[in-house]
Amino acid sequence: MSESKLPRPTDAELAILRALWERGPSTVREVHEALQDGSGYTTVLKLMQIMTEKGLVVRDESQRAHVYSSRVTQQKTQRQLVVDLVDRAFGGSPAQLAMQALSSKKTSPEELAELRRLLDSLEQEVEP
Repeated sequence: MSESKLPRPTDAELAILRALWERGPSTVREVHEALQDGSGYTTVLKLMQIMTEKGLVVRDESQRAHVYSSRVTQQKTQRQLVVDLVDRAFGGSPAQLAMQALSSKKTSPEELAELRRLLDSLEQEVEP
């Protein structure tokens, strides 16, 4: 299964992926403990089994306790989700997404400075 064709993770699957990105390869028990969201161990186990079938995580079965890891990096997953959101909700316009995002919550001076640097570098790419 190619990374570009991975299914969009559900909210519960994203929570598991975040735990794996933060912790690195982990057992179901470790992910369950990291989540601290009230879901039961068997629910986390079932979700991780489904995620393995979908290709979102890979399972190392060489040890007694299976170890799971994310198949795709956090950055690639976020990029895929943003591209999907831009296409579905903003008619393909990244600018519309950025304007909505920036007007909906307070942005820190550090985040604004980072955005300015990004915009400057993007403008340099466009200039002849």
